[in-house]
Amino acid sequence: MTAPHHRGDEPRKKPSAERAARRLGTLARKWGYLISTTAYLPHTPEEIERELAVLVGRVFDAVASEPPGLDEAAAAGGKLVELRCVGVDSLRRTLEVLGKALLREPELRQVDGLAERVVLVLGALSSGYGEMLREDIQKRQEGLSRALLKVEQETRQKQIITRAQFEEVFAGSASGVALTELDGRVLRANAALAKTLNRTPAEIASMTLFDLVHPDEVEQLRESYGELVAGRLHRLRVGRRLVGRDGEPMWATFAASVVRDAVGAPRQLITIVDDDTEVSLLQRRLSHQALHDVLTGLPNRQFFSTRLETLLRDADASRGVTLFHLDLDGFSQITGGLGQDLGDRVLRGVAAKLKTVFDDEKALVARLGGDEFGVLLQNAAETPGVVTLVRKITHELAEPEYVDGHRGVAVSASIGVVHRPPRDITPAELLRASDLTLRRVQRTGNQWGLFDRELDRRDRHDFGLAAAMAGAWENGEIEVGYRPLADARDGAVRGVEARLRWNHPAEGVLSHETCVRLAAETGLALPLSTWLLRTAAERVVAAGVTVPLTVELAAHQAADPELVGEIRGVLESTGLEPDRLRPGFPMASLTAATGDAADNLKVLAEIGVNAEIHEFADVTCLTEFPARAVRVAAHVVERREHPLVERSLTALIDAAHLAGAEVAVTGIATEEQAGWWRERGADRLSGPLFAALPDGLPS
Repeated sequence: MTAPHHRGDEPRKKPSAERAARRLGTLARKWGYLISTTAYLPHTPEEIERELAVLVGRVFDAVASEPPGLDEAAAAGGKLVELRCVGVDSLRRTLEVLGKALLREPELRQVDGLAERVVLVLGALSSGYGEMLREDIQKRQEGLSRALLKVEQETRQKQIITRAQFEEVFAGSASGVALTELDGRVLRANAALAKTLNRTPAEIASMTLFDLVHPDEVEQLRESYGELVAGRLHRLRVGRRLVGRDGEPMWATFAASVVRDAVGAPRQLITIVDDDTEVSLLQRRLSHQALHDVLTGLPNRQFFSTRLETLLRDADASRGVTLFHLDLDGFSQITGGLGQDLGDRVLRGVAAKLKTVFDDEKALVARLGGDEFGVLLQNAAETPGVVTLVRKITHELAEPEYVDGHRGVAVSASIGVVHRPPRDITPAELLRASDLTLRRVQRTGNQWGLFDRELDRRDRHDFGLAAAMAGAWENGEIEVGYRPLADARDGAVRGVEARLRWNHPAEGVLSHETCVRLAAETGLALPLSTWLLRTAAERVVAAGVTVPLTVELAAHQAADPELVGEIRGVLESTGLEPDRLRPGFPMASLTAATGDAADNLKVLAEIGVNAEIHEFADVTCLTEFPARAVRVAAHVVERREHPLVERSLTALIDAAHLAGAEVAVTGIATEEQAGWWRERGADRLSGPLFAALPDGLPS
């Protein structure tokens, strides 16, 4: 701080430098606090305090110097502006705090004319502050003007570019573009739209947008554009039919939006029109192909299923509908014997014949897949009965179709009929019911059959068991049991027969016959029968049983090319002697045209395995097949008391003995039955009457 000018030669007390520095620091802190309440300062409080401390020293020096440092004070005022102390009250607070501090500062009290000096210095500070603030404002205004000018120039440039871009898109777009008034009057149309409509841009410009669409579409399109202009729609995208110069309708997609002014008010409409005629035709063609059978042209299963729900709902409540589910009989023989091309012609012929049968009815004919067809008939008062319609179907299909000029090919069909199902039945449930009815018809050998609720309940129950069979086998619920084969003369055990047993957690114990029947429904018959054969042999050997083991073969197993190899493996792995194993061949498998089962039986006889013929009813088979024993067919056993059957059985047993085969009978439950068969020469008996088994074998 510059030494002050004192009055006369009066001595002055020199305060300590430490206390002077502390007073300046306190003053700077107070000044900073007061000025921070007047303006936003882009500095931390510590930075402001340091800067103001420097300014305090410069102002004090300006007052104490001779002459007073007015330039220094003006510079201090300018510095305040640089520090952004430019609030409304910033200068006033500065003058207040500095004015009081300067007049009270001990070091300045001896300065001549202190008050006048303070006034001069603070005036200079105010002047510097004002000048610097004016220059700052002027610079900011110039910067703002330059920025506004730049924005204006950039905006104008962007408008030029945007306009050029719009013109380029408008002219070069492959899609039609129309700029219209809010009421639809066309202002401009590009070449692509003119080409789509086969008109010139000038012609289109003399029309309204609504003149371009089909008359049936005008009101809907006008309403849509009204919603768009009113702001209830942000953008519009709809498909509409256009009308060209030649009047031919075309499909197009309209994508429209509103052009608004600076305040957001709608001014014009811009619409992009894409010609979808070819796409629409392609989509309809693909949709038709996806929902129709290519070969016959009939609806396919998917289309049939989706239509079921509607037809069920719309049918006459008092008469309902009838579903016919057909499966052609022996169609594989036609394709295998005459070729796939002829098979395709037969399928097309069946489709045409079904449409002929139901031509006068309200019916939907479909190909459900392969050689299966479906007909859903909406019954009316004049609709013929189910029996009449089935006869018409079978009669029409039986008419030969001549191919290659001379070969007449006709087909028959198994038909499952669901007549007047409940209206609330689902399409899936209806198709399931018809399918189960068809399968039941085929199992029983009938030509057609009606859906029966009780039989359906039974079939569903059985199919549920069949579906769970594989898991039950894996979990150990299915076991191997045995039943004794007794000597008809004295009841002694002469053999054992391995049988399946399913310990079902809900149904209880299911019999061997039930297991075999269910396995045949699921394709488990062969693997399950093979497992039965191997497991039975292993346990018989392990238990030390010496009597013969009988294992009934499934039909597929009897004809399996791997059967002989499988039995060889079982004999080798278990050590069971070949003559103690008696595989039972179903008689139907031995008489099949393929002859595979018969070949297996003969090869097994050559290696010492004593095969049996089960379901035996024809003595002539013993002249060809070397069987060790025969088992009388169950249906013959059930009719044993009929005089004719009794005489036939006696002759059958005598003939079997003459061929060197033992005769076995199952189902013996009483002594009376056992005596009856004993008198007629039966050798082995089995059934509930005989329960004793060799030790180590479960029943």
